[in-house]
Amino acid sequence: MKNVIKIALLGAGLMIAGEGYAQTKRDTTLGDKIDHTANKVGKTTAKTAKKVGNKTAELASKGAAAVTDKRYDGHWALTGELVYIDEYGKYFYVDKKGKRVFITKAQMRTTKPAN
Repeated sequence: MKNVIKIALLGAGLMIAGEGYAQTKRDTTLGDKIDHTANKVGKTTAKTAKKVGNKTAELASKGAAAVTDKRYDGHWALTGELVYIDEYGKYFYVDKKGKRVFITKAQMRTTKPAN
């Protein structure tokens, strides 16, 4: 019985010690190349989806501003965007992400900047 326990402990010790000396090998097979390509495609798709989402939000916000708010004629933002006046008399323009950016009269231009 003592010998069986000794052998079992010796086997367990060798297995634990063997894990410490195990080496990790980088897989350079076709599967690894496919995973790398899939990650690259996934990142590109995510970037494109974000750009499309921002453009959609920008167009929707500009359309909503054109309908509900008054356009301040003859004035542009520093970025060349159209300036609108909301129902509270505040001036704003819609940025590339579709968000309203409020500005003061001093921050506006009377001539359209060349972009």
